[in-house]
Amino acid sequence: MLNPAPFANALAILSGVFYIVFYVLAVVWRDAFRLLFNAQFFGADVAALMPQQLTYAGFLGTLVVLIVFAWIGAFAWAWLYNRLSA
Repeated sequence: MLNPAPFANALAILSGVFYIVFYVLAVVWRDAFRLLFNAQFFGADVAALMPQQLTYAGFLGTLVVLIVFAWIGAFAWAWLYNRLSA
């Protein structure tokens, strides 16, 4: 049995950390960011679709939305898993 709240917390935190790591990597080392980001999509050049400039409000808004939806999705995942495994 999965405990839905801690599972959701862990996945939301991990998603937020990955977002921040990728953002810092994009600022510090653009080529490494493109390589790692595109590798998630089997080499398709999706990094080219990213905006060149990101405002502070855009960064924070995306981070908050990412964390909230990751938490909701993880909670639903754990809840459904528990319902189906019973």
